[in-house]
Amino acid sequence: MLFFLGVRSAPSESFAMENLQPSTFNLQPVFLAGPTAVGKSGAALLLAEQIGGEIISVDSMQVYRGLDIGTAKPTPAERARVSHHLIDVAELNEPFDVAKFITRANKAVTEIQSRGRAPILCGGTGLYFRAYLEGIGDAPGSDETLRAELEAEPLDVLLAELELRDPVTFARIDRDNARRVIRAVEVLRLTGNPFSKQRSVWKDESPAATHETIFVLARTAEDLVARIHARVDEMFALGLVAETRRLLELGLEQNKTAMQAIGYRQVVEHLRGERSLADTVELVKIKTRQYAKRQRTWFRGLSNVRVIEIQPGESTGEIVRRLETSR
Repeated sequence: MLFFLGVRSAPSESFAMENLQPSTFNLQPVFLAGPTAVGKSGAALLLAEQIGGEIISVDSMQVYRGLDIGTAKPTPAERARVSHHLIDVAELNEPFDVAKFITRANKAVTEIQSRGRAPILCGGTGLYFRAYLEGIGDAPGSDETLRAELEAEPLDVLLAELELRDPVTFARIDRDNARRVIRAVEVLRLTGNPFSKQRSVWKDESPAATHETIFVLARTAEDLVARIHARVDEMFALGLVAETRRLLELGLEQNKTAMQAIGYRQVVEHLRGERSLADTVELVKIKTRQYAKRQRTWFRGLSNVRVIEIQPGESTGEIVRRLETSR
């Protein structure tokens, strides 16, 4: 069994890449997908250095200023090594959605290519990857009156409706993410059609029209679980609780999107006195493992996926070499 996962950047490696030529990738976008802990961000960083590239973050939470530790943003040193885009582009009180991501990502791709460099889209938000590669669906816009009505209903009632009327979405959705559940039910009530059946509209002007492959990194379940646990422990050691407390003062709870970020939501509950710190750490590990499984479903649904199965102990340089030879 394999989980598809993305990752925090690894330290720089001294690695001879004599067989990796910039012309192999040219200036077409490179897509590197997955969630937390597999080694994806480190691979993107090294690949960018080798082929003269810049990284575009495909992460719905790294767009927010202040959400640093819990989203595993690249460090200042890593950002000094390679230019990163779509990080810290929104305030906590500012809405950010997939449409904004596509607009900004298209702009970043064009600008990067105009400098004679290769765009590397790297991250773990499956919805953003799918929308960029396949287009935005034609689901209706939000209805404020209906949205308020749905927000007032218990989550279990909405989930029951979703399970009955759209079992495909019910099986895939994060059932703890009230915002996404509400949106799925909203589409059902507005259109009478399942959210999962909304037609995707291809955007001809998207740079993704010329993409070849989306690389998805994978590890064995045992390897990834160990890495996820180590990653969560590191987040708390780096000060996730203090960061969350500071963000609450800046309005974190008022941003329904940011509050869905794994780690922050659970720490907020801890700060309210709902559970101990030790129990919170364990809950974040559980939620992260569950999220990894959902991401695997997202990436399997994309076309032109090429899986790179990473072995325990395999270096970032070896991963990058395999990316090049798998292209």
